[in-house]
Amino acid sequence: MNKIIAMAFSFKLIEKDNINCIIPLIQKLTNNKNSDAILKERFAEMVTQNYECAGVYDGDVLIGVSGMWFQTRHYSGKSMEIDHVYIEAEYQGKGLGKQFFKWLYAYAESKGCNTSELNTYVQNYPSHKFYYNEGFEIYGYHFYKTL
Repeated sequence: MNKIIAMAFSFKLIEKDNINCIIPLIQKLTNNKNSDAILKERFAEMVTQNYECAGVYDGDVLIGVSGMWFQTRHYSGKSMEIDHVYIEAEYQGKGLGKQFFKWLYAYAESKGCNTSELNTYVQNYPSHKFYYNEGFEIYGYHFYKTL
């Protein structure tokens, strides 16, 4: 049976010195696109910028993650950009994502943000439906080029 019994979920910031705890979830999200060593290097730099990370916990176990970039944009004001959202497969489709986003929005508002943005992989169709249901609209395209 694939039923989730424990419902002691909590949402909290992940301390910068513990950022590497998210690597196993990021590896699942990206199908191991980058090595753990590369992710450690990148996360070490990211936490020195306007980046924070929040986790979803089932008791003490990290089961979900979302990065958050904070910036002021000319078209939207002070904004939180949600990045690399992932919740373990067995916890998906049970309303946990909606609860997590409610927490993320409240956190952004507490930091003075009046908008939220996000990027999602083009092929991640299930996430698109979720984001539409959350009230997100496609505002533009996110282009990528390797230099």
